[in-house]
Amino acid sequence: MNIDFDMLRHIMPQAKDSDIQHYLPAIQTRLATFDINTPLRVAHFIAQIAHESGQFKYKVENLNYSARALRLVFGKYFQTDDIAEQYARNPEKIANVVYANRMGNGDIGSGDGWKYRGRGLIQLTGKENYRTCGNAIGLPLVEQPDGLANDPNAAVMTACYFWHSRHLNQYADQDDLKSITKRINGGYHGLEERAKFLNRAKQYLEIQGADV
Repeated sequence: MNIDFDMLRHIMPQAKDSDIQHYLPAIQTRLATFDINTPLRVAHFIAQIAHESGQFKYKVENLNYSARALRLVFGKYFQTDDIAEQYARNPEKIANVVYANRMGNGDIGSGDGWKYRGRGLIQLTGKENYRTCGNAIGLPLVEQPDGLANDPNAAVMTACYFWHSRHLNQYADQDDLKSITKRINGGYHGLEERAKFLNRAKQYLEIQGADV
């Protein structure tokens, strides 16, 4: 099916033209490889990456937290105001703490938390996930993690791989936005915005049915 600039502009009205153009060729060529090949599947996929990437604005995880935000979001790691103040507004130090010793990453001193922080349209995080995904799509993501931020092909293929590995086409076929969102987000964060993107996609693709 045809995915064009006007479609992405309609779904993501706040996206920059340059960002749409950055991703468009990869979206046009890569989705079908992962069987994202019907209007409903495409609508759900685009709706999710629109939300996850801030309408194509974000390519790398934003870890520029204030001390207060660190206490709220990562209280497990920053248990006092004094500790939080030591890390506030230092994304690299924050990443190396919160992502240490999990997802295949080494300890704080390894720097893996920062090196394998979230990147891509559906943010890939952690060395083991970079390795598994890279092996599946044939890209050296462990050796070249910044490729996910700089190469639109890598970003789109990684999002498609995530989608396929979680069997999300079957939920798209059922028009089940909540199940897709939970499998991507772990909960229902941003569900209302995801629904708006999905409804615009359905409108553009002339998919029949009530709004989400």
